[in-house]
Amino acid sequence: MKDKVALITGGSSGIGRAAALLFAREGAKVVITARGEERGKRVVREIEAAGGTALFIPGDVSQASHVASLVEQTVAAFGRLDYALNNAAALEEPFAFTADLTEEQFDRSIALNLKSVWLCMRQQIRQMLSQQPAGGAIVNTSSINGLGGVPRAAFYAAAKAGVIALTKSAALEYASQGIRVNTLVAGAFQTPMLEAGIDRISGGKAEVKEQIWKHYQQAVPLGRVGRPEEAAEAALWLCSDRASYVTGHSMIVDGGWTAPMR
Repeated sequence: MKDKVALITGGSSGIGRAAALLFAREGAKVVITARGEERGKRVVREIEAAGGTALFIPGDVSQASHVASLVEQTVAAFGRLDYALNNAAALEEPFAFTADLTEEQFDRSIALNLKSVWLCMRQQIRQMLSQQPAGGAIVNTSSINGLGGVPRAAFYAAAKAGVIALTKSAALEYASQGIRVNTLVAGAFQTPMLEAGIDRISGGKAEVKEQIWKHYQQAVPLGRVGRPEEAAEAALWLCSDRASYVTGHSMIVDGGWTAPMR
């Protein structure tokens, strides 16, 4: 990936941060975006300290204007766009039954977790088609929550299911034009997002949190929650030339959690 250009959304923490560090280590020039400015700048400092090249552009990828500016600034800085990992997501809806949620909560969750992916893909694909040489690889982060129903998280599950279908559709549309599009379907990983979700479910009670973590460990055949670096490795491979014959694929990385159901 030497001198290739990678754009990673949600790159300030969790899987996005791990991917930014990994892509940079493999030689790519990395652009990250996220809403958390201080954390994003910290990731850039980590990359630069290791000898890599990185740029942080703060903003919200559920806003079309930011996404358009993001891709423009990426190309202005580095000349093109070779890889994109659309990883930004948020679990802001309350843990509630479907009929107890509001229209505003629906709109917010879909905007953060599905519309944002489409907005990014739209700009990324346009850039990849227009540059010379044309082409590139896109990976969209979904979740095992998008493989079926999730009680008290209906909107998040619906959005993540939508990411899978959106990815497959784009993969079919642009394969002949040199753009591969795949999905990283992530299971449970030790990320700030998962930790925050468990805090909310448990009400901050230490003994309840411990029970939830034990549930995850027992549910996963490998017996543990994943490390963000393990998800990042899958995203890296999907972008790389080693996956040159892979498009429209949903790569499930979950320690075997969903194996009995699929």
